[in-house]
Amino acid sequence: MRIDAVRTYLLDTEVAEPFESASGRFERRQHCLVEIVCADGTVGWGESLGPARPNAAMVEAYAAGLVGRDPLGTEVLWLDLYHAFRDQGQRGLTMTALSAIDIALWDIKGKHFGVPVSTLLGGRFRDTIRAYATGGFRPMKGDRVAATAQETAAYAREGFHAVKIKIGFGFDEDVAAVAAVREAIGPDLRLMVDANHGYDPIEAIAFGKRIAEYDIDWLEEPVLPEQLDSYLAVRAGQPIPLAAGETWHGRYAMKPALDRRAVDILQPDICGTGGFTEMRRVADMATMAGVRLVPHVWGTGVALAASLQFMATLAPNPPRPQPIDPILEFDRTPNAFRQAVLKTPIEHERGVVAVPDGPGLGIEIERSALTEFAMKAR
Repeated sequence: MRIDAVRTYLLDTEVAEPFESASGRFERRQHCLVEIVCADGTVGWGESLGPARPNAAMVEAYAAGLVGRDPLGTEVLWLDLYHAFRDQGQRGLTMTALSAIDIALWDIKGKHFGVPVSTLLGGRFRDTIRAYATGGFRPMKGDRVAATAQETAAYAREGFHAVKIKIGFGFDEDVAAVAAVREAIGPDLRLMVDANHGYDPIEAIAFGKRIAEYDIDWLEEPVLPEQLDSYLAVRAGQPIPLAAGETWHGRYAMKPALDRRAVDILQPDICGTGGFTEMRRVADMATMAGVRLVPHVWGTGVALAASLQFMATLAPNPPRPQPIDPILEFDRTPNAFRQAVLKTPIEHERGVVAVPDGPGLGIEIERSALTEFAMKAR
């Protein structure tokens, strides 16, 4: 086999009712998919976390190092591409673009051998994964607290065992939102909060102490991801488990956080941390450090399929009759092409999602959606 072409697809759709997190406003949904085509006709698909156009440009910069190569040599190709831009740093676009390429190569490898990626990674510990609903962003209009409570109550009725909401908009407003959501979903559902690095350490510590009474599973990215000492201060200063990792990307950025025990829960994203190849290393590092791994997931059905294939292979930890299994982040925010890019959408059934059984990622791409949602040239 040899690689014949590397293609990028920029997807774009307007959000009818814009929403925001503490670090950004969402008026459009834009994502970058990558297709790697082999000379024998086999194709693989991947996705990059983060800004679509810059990711596509970075993938195109990597492409020259791929054409004509053997796609089954995933470790060799990964390291060659990693070295190609080592001097530019190994966080950000160099890693998010590499992630999409690596995922596509593993998709090709699975199709070549006729098995799911999870089989190639060593086999599945589970065929279904419990999901938590990610939503609760701040609407641009109306009563944020009431809207968030209403939204999360709907997730509870759908059967989700847990929900996550956004905070970082101001102490009093955030406390009111947490209290309203807890009342709306009842005492039994798990509740997580994500600040998208919207606080400073003093605020984060005070906030964690204030909302602890609402039985919060974790406080996610309360402070800037570059400020590891701030994570240490927040973890020591308040009682809620601390989670982060989606913006730390590969193993070298994860290592200081794990070595210093800056978080209780590590959240690498397979579309941002280096694909399957690097995600395996990060997962092993988290296990060795005794830190729980709960992957971050954000994007289209391609990202969802890749995350499911990987999470199926995570060993029970601890290995007891009722282990602490990983849970899947299941984005419920508006995105018209999230499932439209798949011929068979990946949906939940009462908050549980099945791992695709087909070869590679286990999905087929609906090419008409790539045309329908193609980003317009500027």
